[in-house]
Amino acid sequence: MTRNTEAAFILAGTVLGSVGVAMVQFANGVWLDSAVALTFISFILSFGTLHVAFRMWAPNANNLILPIATFLTALGTIEVFRLDPELAALQRWWLVFAGVAGGAVVWMLRSSGVAVLRRYRYLFLAAAIVLLLLPLLPGSWPIHGALVNGSRLWVRVDLPFVERALSFQPGEVAKVLLTIFLASYLADRSEAMSTVSRTVGPFRIPEPRHLGPVIVAAGIAFVVLVYQRDLGASLLLFGLFIGMLYVATGRGFYLGMGLVLVTVAGATAFMLFSHVQGRIEAWINPFADYAGAGYQTAQGLFAMGSGSLTGSGLGLGRPDLIPAAATDFVFAAVGEELGLAGSIAVIVGYAFLVAVGFGIALRSRDRFRKYLAAGLTILLGLQTFLIIAGIVRLFPITGITLPFMSYGGSSLLASFFIAALLGRISHEERT
Repeated sequence: MTRNTEAAFILAGTVLGSVGVAMVQFANGVWLDSAVALTFISFILSFGTLHVAFRMWAPNANNLILPIATFLTALGTIEVFRLDPELAALQRWWLVFAGVAGGAVVWMLRSSGVAVLRRYRYLFLAAAIVLLLLPLLPGSWPIHGALVNGSRLWVRVDLPFVERALSFQPGEVAKVLLTIFLASYLADRSEAMSTVSRTVGPFRIPEPRHLGPVIVAAGIAFVVLVYQRDLGASLLLFGLFIGMLYVATGRGFYLGMGLVLVTVAGATAFMLFSHVQGRIEAWINPFADYAGAGYQTAQGLFAMGSGSLTGSGLGLGRPDLIPAAATDFVFAAVGEELGLAGSIAVIVGYAFLVAVGFGIALRSRDRFRKYLAAGLTILLGLQTFLIIAGIVRLFPITGITLPFMSYGGSSLLASFFIAALLGRISHEERT
């Protein structure tokens, strides 16, 4: 695929998003207004900026990343607009900002490449921890944390003369920074960590001192997230740590250790936190407490069940009955209005994106680039799996966002950072 073909697919995704918004308006008996044109413009400015950045400063970047991301973002934008036009208006601004930020990342790495990130790994670790701590700021400050659905993971900025506070989740960007730190550290220590030199009972383990910084970083992140009761992000970061350790060393010991720790941590969280108990009970039997903890899960199941094969049609379903549908349950909204066909298209889109990411990692000769590409792909794939598995009741609800599709500026920003970094890594390998 050439850059011109990539541009054509981006344009097709842009048209898809704009036409979808128009269909929602027609279904609601509203004639076309500025929302359709603004959707088209925001996509052109966002993905067009990143496309131009790839053309100028990473011409050999993988050509599949942006078309797939455009397709997923288009479907998400349509459903967010269908659920809440005001949120969709904010999402358009975030989309443009995320695209410009992604292009800025490609521009900053134009000369030295991603290797420059390796030098500042502890700075990225410190920045990630600061971001994770931001939601703990007291409510009396202009910038303060906010408790939403039992989790303290939001930061709100009270601006003068603005009625609605600006909200964002700093943990979305923190996970990308932690991935850079892990890739840099493991690139220097992977051989030593692969060597088994200690014996504990029947188990043979690597030298503990090589695991020290990784364990400290993981411990701080998990303690902060557990204190904030953001257990979905805790699970995501834990899976990232274990997955990258396995990629770097190839030792099943880390997978076994991760399984044991997840089981222990899950049982502990179930005993300590009431909202975790509610999510587990809603997962096992959402209809036992239909009006309470199981309401969101049950409504999601009703929505996907009523969607059948081809769905009710854009704007003709009732995904608005699902709590937090624009953020946590946007996949259920797609399942209702686009049916099984639309749901499979979304899953295939993410599967292609993950396959592209791991392909970039496999072709990378430099360890840092290899581990960074693998870590970013694990982050993207695991986050997608956790939220979709929660919606279809393969896993408890985690409350995290669906990359590129869910409403949320911080989620979009992190997703575009991942796309920009993967594109730059693939360019350097081909060069």
